[in-house]
Amino acid sequence: MTLQHTRQMLREETGGCLLCSVAPCTAACPNGLDPARVIRAVRFDNAAGAALRLPEPLACTACAGKPCLAACVKNHVSRGVAIDAVLETVHETQSPPAPKSGLAITFCGIPCENPFFLSSSIVANNYGMIARAFEMGWAGACMKTIGLFTPNEVSPRFDAIGKEATPFMGFKNIEQTSEKTAEENFACIQALKKDYPSKIIIASVMGRDEAEWTQLAGMAQEAGADIIECNFSCPHMAKNGLGSDVGQNPGLVASYMRAVRKGAAIPVLAKMTPNLGNMEPPAIAAMEAGATGIAAINTVKSVMNVNLHTFSTGPDVRGKSSVGGYSGKAVKPIALRFIEAMKKHPQLADVPVSGMGGIETWRDAAEFIALGCANIQVTTAVMQYGYRIIEDMVEGMRLYLDAEGISIDELVGRALPNVINGDDLDRETICYPKFDRKKCVGCGRCFISCMDGGHQAIRMNADNRPVLDGKLCVGCHLCLTVCPAEAISAGTCVPKPNH
Repeated sequence: MTLQHTRQMLREETGGCLLCSVAPCTAACPNGLDPARVIRAVRFDNAAGAALRLPEPLACTACAGKPCLAACVKNHVSRGVAIDAVLETVHETQSPPAPKSGLAITFCGIPCENPFFLSSSIVANNYGMIARAFEMGWAGACMKTIGLFTPNEVSPRFDAIGKEATPFMGFKNIEQTSEKTAEENFACIQALKKDYPSKIIIASVMGRDEAEWTQLAGMAQEAGADIIECNFSCPHMAKNGLGSDVGQNPGLVASYMRAVRKGAAIPVLAKMTPNLGNMEPPAIAAMEAGATGIAAINTVKSVMNVNLHTFSTGPDVRGKSSVGGYSGKAVKPIALRFIEAMKKHPQLADVPVSGMGGIETWRDAAEFIALGCANIQVTTAVMQYGYRIIEDMVEGMRLYLDAEGISIDELVGRALPNVINGDDLDRETICYPKFDRKKCVGCGRCFISCMDGGHQAIRMNADNRPVLDGKLCVGCHLCLTVCPAEAISAGTCVPKPNH
């Protein structure tokens, strides 16, 4: 079995794990191992960290009966996870040293133990939730948006969209601000700062006019919040003139930011909406009016999942729904695009940015940091997988920094010089795809995609293996992106024919 085949097996098996709250496979292991924790680490792109949890020698191969396989909950819905194969493969292919890099970073002048925060949402809604997250390793939390009004929520308020075997690719919500009073929320902040003084508390606030913005800012500062985040971006408030209605109007952003500054002297973030063409104008307006930094992005306006029997969309509230906020892994490229544009703007290049939007793993977070963020916020992944994802975010990031030989501070903005204007890209060379015959499984996916969606540059030979026609190939790499066996890679760049 090739290394790629083992990686594919790991992706398929761990991707199919149900990630049980209390895992029967771990309880059934006669050798005292925690296979559920190993599988979870691999699932969240931390195979190196998974290997650190396996002993020498690994007893799985000789384990009589392999009770973990019979205990797997997934047996009740389909085929159980090949737990023994996952552990043996991780043990054979990974051998990292223990992580050494630290993740301490300063954001808006405030030292943070790591860059990972909970974002303003249901995952940071009360003392018990946030305290539990802090105990697990999250460095900070932005509490669910506080207002001087309490919304009347609908039921249901969540829906998800999937693709193939992935049931939760994107997520929609029509939930509004905190259902608790401002006094209750600020009392929660005060208690959290008392009990967890080293953790960072961000108070997300939303006012209906300048006076309310000023009042909320003052209450946040008095309660002991470290940072205020102005919610200029919620896309589905029930009333007009709130949330993203503000964030699309630089004048209103500036007006409300000045009002916040009348009430508080602590750092203030302006949370930006992606529901516009360019984020720079409102971001600049916020900074000129007194903001300390920017938070981006909030959710994307969406309509999803039309029921083709009732013709209602999700979430279905007695046959009706409304435009809501789209989040999850699918919005990550949108978030990165807005962050890159802001960090490249001369008036925003040095502005602290808290990045969010589709972050599930340490690798997602590292991409945001590499494009200039010094802080990361997460919601949807926590809603799906729980606070426990922080363990692999922290460990995976530390192992990555060790492997690269850089610090967390050195990672910030490292990718920015490599995103350039399209006119400046090299257009005089071509990079032909390179085929690895040993890895190729003969599925023909590259052939189908090239024939029907590319430049008809691939044919299949008698052995059902792809053959490239260099005269037709334009080097688009569609074949590389669809290959399920990673048998196609980028070849050497050469001058274009006739150039």
